[in-house]
Amino acid sequence: MKIYADTYYHIYNRGNNKDLIFFEDENYRYFLNQFKKFVAPFCDVYAYCLMPNHFHFFLRVNDEPLFEKGIKNFFISYAKAINKKYNRVGSLFQGRYKVSEITSESYFTRIITYIHQNPVVAGLVKNMEDYKYSSYAAYLSNKETLINKQGVLDWFGGLDGFIDDHKIPAEEREIEKYLKI
Repeated sequence: MKIYADTYYHIYNRGNNKDLIFFEDENYRYFLNQFKKFVAPFCDVYAYCLMPNHFHFFLRVNDEPLFEKGIKNFFISYAKAINKKYNRVGSLFQGRYKVSEITSESYFTRIITYIHQNPVVAGLVKNMEDYKYSSYAAYLSNKETLINKQGVLDWFGGLDGFIDDHKIPAEEREIEKYLKI
């Protein structure tokens, strides 16, 4: 799919053969640091979640050519570092990253909660705020973050609306009709 500036996207991928892409806590931190370095300057980030064998980002691209170059360098740098550290060879990711354009208001709302609910649905935590590698906790905190919090909180009518909407069980959201997984 062609990427365009000023457009919202759900970007995701998983490990080759559905294998892990994160092997220890340090990997998650390195992945996010590389994302900040190579990709974040060219987009607005609204949500993310890093799972042991896959990841999700919801973002708006601001500069298409620099975003495309940055995301390519991001994935190459991460895969090379992991392969070197763990004596791996071959592809870390299952092909090129996947991308779905966010084309409606309902998809905008659903994709944010879908991304944040991933760790709960997978049984990794009972509460979204307890998962370290998701943007959900950033919305509850006053700490500096790469997330465009205010835009999302305004969308949900404030922090209370954001929290309430995230309480709707994932299976009631019908997100599958939007996803191309």
